[in-house]
Amino acid sequence: MLTAEDFKDYASGRRKGLGGFVMRSMMLAASKLYGVGVRYRNRQYDRGSKPSEEVGAPVVSIGNITLGGTGKTPTAAWLARWFRRQDIRVTLISRGYGAEQGELNDEARELDDLLSDVPHLQNPDRVAAAKVAIEELAAQVVLLDDAFQHRRIARSLDIVLLDATEPFGYGYLFPRGMLREPLEGLVRADVLALTRADAVSAEVRQQIHNQARQYNSQAIWIEMTHRPAHLRNADGDTFPLDQLQGKRVAAFCGIGNPAGFRHTISSCGANLIELKPFPDHYIYRAPDIEALTDWVSKQRVDFLLCTHKDLVKVGVNQLGETPLAAIVIEAEITVGQAELEEQLRKLVAQVPPDAF
Repeated sequence: MLTAEDFKDYASGRRKGLGGFVMRSMMLAASKLYGVGVRYRNRQYDRGSKPSEEVGAPVVSIGNITLGGTGKTPTAAWLARWFRRQDIRVTLISRGYGAEQGELNDEARELDDLLSDVPHLQNPDRVAAAKVAIEELAAQVVLLDDAFQHRRIARSLDIVLLDATEPFGYGYLFPRGMLREPLEGLVRADVLALTRADAVSAEVRQQIHNQARQYNSQAIWIEMTHRPAHLRNADGDTFPLDQLQGKRVAAFCGIGNPAGFRHTISSCGANLIELKPFPDHYIYRAPDIEALTDWVSKQRVDFLLCTHKDLVKVGVNQLGETPLAAIVIEAEITVGQAELEEQLRKLVAQVPPDAF
């Protein structure tokens, strides 16, 4: 079975030799077929033969043009908090990918933990969910998670996140690369947000900016860092990050970009002994917990770390004798915040005065 890391090794070209060439050739053939379907669907919306549906309130979409994690959850939390500071009732809506029957998925559980006053609805039919948010929850603004390709619902602001460590999906559509749609699709974005901007040099950030501008010269450009804020255990207790300084730690994660988590751990001054990656949206069962407990007991570390998204699924404060904590990440805008807030204030102005 091809793991996420194996896939990235092939797609990036790191896996050399005849085997790599053959695998990439097969992946390219499949991506061409995928591209036909994606382009046909986009043309239907571009030409209006498939109309986007208005839901009666401002809609902000947060999405990607690539597969994998780009920092949507910290960005969604930043936006939700911004609207709440303006006394705007906001509801988050997501498809619910990876959720078990009748349960919230990991992102929803993480956001519920962080944003107790912001409802979160999960429904593959996001138009229906938006109408519930507006009609039953009195939402004044709707935030759509992971919805750049979900063109059925009309939106007031389209925010597309580009991960600075893997911004353009190796230049190919899935499965040859990690693009969900051709880069030409960036023209639909109102805001291009470079996330994890601190993970690369100023020169690389400029190169990414220049390439993105080839497809969209009008969108607001912002740059964001994903700043570690504090440690948090399963009981909701928080601890300062300086507890990690110089400490031996092991870590695990089930996210789309394990490299980003590795960078976060290093930025906290910890000595990372080993990082064990799981597939994105991984659901931890009892045998997984037992295996992780056995694994970490052999590492002789001071802490076991995971992401907040993993912690809400594991739900314990330690594995064996090793304390377990999540590094909670908060988004911080370092470039373009004033321009973004200007657009957000325009959405607030669309809310009827009697709705406050």
